[in-house]
Amino acid sequence: MSPRKDGPLIKVNCGAIPEELIDSELFGHEKGAFTGASQLKRGRFERADGGTIFLDEIGELPPAAQVRLLRVLQTHEIERVGGTTTIPVNIRVIAATHRNLERMVIENKFREDLWFRINVFPLVIPPLRQRTEDIPDLVRYFIEKISREMGLRNPPEIADGALEQLKRYPWPGNVREVENAVERALIQSRGRTLKIDPLYFASRLEAPEARLNAEKGCIFPCLGERTCDVGIIKNDDGKIARLDEAIYKHIKEVLSMTKGKVNGAGGAAELLGVHPSTLRNKMNKLGIEYGKIA
Repeated sequence: MSPRKDGPLIKVNCGAIPEELIDSELFGHEKGAFTGASQLKRGRFERADGGTIFLDEIGELPPAAQVRLLRVLQTHEIERVGGTTTIPVNIRVIAATHRNLERMVIENKFREDLWFRINVFPLVIPPLRQRTEDIPDLVRYFIEKISREMGLRNPPEIADGALEQLKRYPWPGNVREVENAVERALIQSRGRTLKIDPLYFASRLEAPEARLNAEKGCIFPCLGERTCDVGIIKNDDGKIARLDEAIYKHIKEVLSMTKGKVNGAGGAAELLGVHPSTLRNKMNKLGIEYGKIA
C-alpha cells in the first residue's frame, strides 16, 4: 500500500562491505576521486531515490560511517566521494540487526543519536524459542529445500512426535540453526534413515535439558531397512559416557563405516556435517589416529 511500492528496493549488508569502501558503496564516487575510480559511480542511497534502502546488520557499521549515515538521515542529502555537490535523496530507510543496539550505545560502540534516529518504528522479531509454532513449517520447508538441492527425489516424512521434540529445544541459533540441523541430518542419512544427532543438541550450553530425548534420537521414520537405534552411549563400565567419550565412539564408528576416509565424498567429515579440518582437530584432541598412521 506504500506509494513507494513501485520504486527501487536497494539492499545493503553493512557487515559485508570493507571499511575503506563503505563511503564509495553507500554514497558513490566521482570519476578520478581515488586510484581506480575510472568512472562516476552512483551509490546505494542515490540508486534508492524514490524507493527504499534496506540496511541489513546496521550494527556492524564503523563509527565514521555512522556519522555520515546520521547526516543523510537528517538532511536527506548525500555527497559522492570526491565531489562537492550535494544530491537530494527521497528514500525510506529500513534497518535490521541481530545485535542489541541499546547495549552497544551504553558501551559506546553505536552512536546514541543515530540509534534514536533509526528507532522510529521498531519491529521486534522474537527469537524462535518464543514462537515455537513456526518450527513445524520451518522444518518441512528446509527438508524440501535441502532435499531438492541434494537431489533426493523423495523427501523424508516426519515421524509422529518428532516435531514436539524439536519444539522443546530453544534454538539459540534461531532459523539458521534449524536449517543447519536439518541439513546435517540429511547429510548423515545419505538417503537412508534420517536422524538428528542427539549430541548436537546435548552440546548446547544454552539448553542442557534439550538432548532431544537421546534414547529417541531418530526424529524421522526409517526410510530403509536400518532401524533407529540411537540410544544413550555408555562407557566400558556401563556408566553414561562423558561427552568426549561419546564423541570419541561416534567418530570411531563413522570412520569404521568410511574405512578410515576423512574428507571427500562419502568421507567421515561429510557424514558428520563438519569441515575436514574441524574433524581432524577434534580427532587430534581425542587421540584418534587417521591417515597413514591409522
